[in-house]
Amino acid sequence: MRRGKVELKRIENPSSRQVTFSKRRNGLLKKAFELSILCDAEVALLIFSPSGKAYQFCSHDMDRTISRYRSEVRLSQFNDQGLRTMEVRRSEMDELKSTIETLEARQKHFAGEDLSMLGMKELKQIERQLRNGVERVRSKTGDEMVLRGVKFGVVAVNNGLLADVDLSEHVGPDLL
Repeated sequence: MRRGKVELKRIENPSSRQVTFSKRRNGLLKKAFELSILCDAEVALLIFSPSGKAYQFCSHDMDRTISRYRSEVRLSQFNDQGLRTMEVRRSEMDELKSTIETLEARQKHFAGEDLSMLGMKELKQIERQLRNGVERVRSKTGDEMVLRGVKFGVVAVNNGLLADVDLSEHVGPDLL
């Protein structure tokens, strides 16, 4: 003869709930004991009653089993975090590779290489960018030339002043 399936819902009657808790707790403790014996498993079971009383079963030492559990969970979390970090780094690396490939292709285009696959619009854009670059280089070299000219002029004036100072020291300031 077989029992019917029990509907799982909270038992409203407090005394019935307490009786059911006691019976099921004892059954659960018995199953934990059997599992540890039959399978040579390290089993730890903690049960807190509705009133807050603690019941436990442990096939070995409870503190050692809990410590072992905590270290396993910590290691598992560490491995999960490491795996996520590695996936993020791999994604970043793929993005960087793509960026490098794009930049290398643009560099070839600016050097006049590998232009056969470009359309007229892209070629005009490269031409415009090259012209702008040439203008910036010319402007910079022009600025450098102006600075050199100013520097040359300052040096000439400075040399002239030094010569006047030397002359005034030898001849005297009143004769100049």
